Amino acid sequence: MKDARLLFAGIMFGIVLTRSEAISWFRIQEMFRFQSFHMYGIISLAVIIGGLSIQGIKRYQLKDIDGHDIIIENQEYRTFHQYIIGGFIFGIGWAFTGACPGPLYALVGNGVWVVIVPLLMAVIGAFFYGILREKLPH
Repeated sequence: MKDARLLFAGIMFGIVLTRSEAISWFRIQEMFRFQSFHMYGIISLAVIIGGLSIQGIKRYQLKDIDGHDIIIENQEYRTFHQYIIGGFIFGIGWAFTGACPGPLYALVGNGVWVVIVPLLMAVIGAFFYGILREKLPH
């Protein structure tokens, strides 16, 4: 039953990404060229909703779908150069592929088969990160 709820949530997320045009290569290129506010508005709204959600979870001690407490630990401070390097790598990949990792599944679901290559590379990258995680600076 839990898997069905997660599948439904994923499908709904894909529909929202598709309807908001967040998976559109043209919208992403407009964003990187500073030609349109559309994607900045979507990202800003996501950050605001995420921040409010985290505050609500902490304030009201909400539980997850299985009834367990949701524990959000304070993150350790990262140095500025780690954010710059990570953001640069993420941005380069996003600019080259025209999609960040989340919408890749929605693009495949919409029949944009060419994104199977970046999706496969993202999965391989996540796999190698898991292997190398202990050796990387955090």
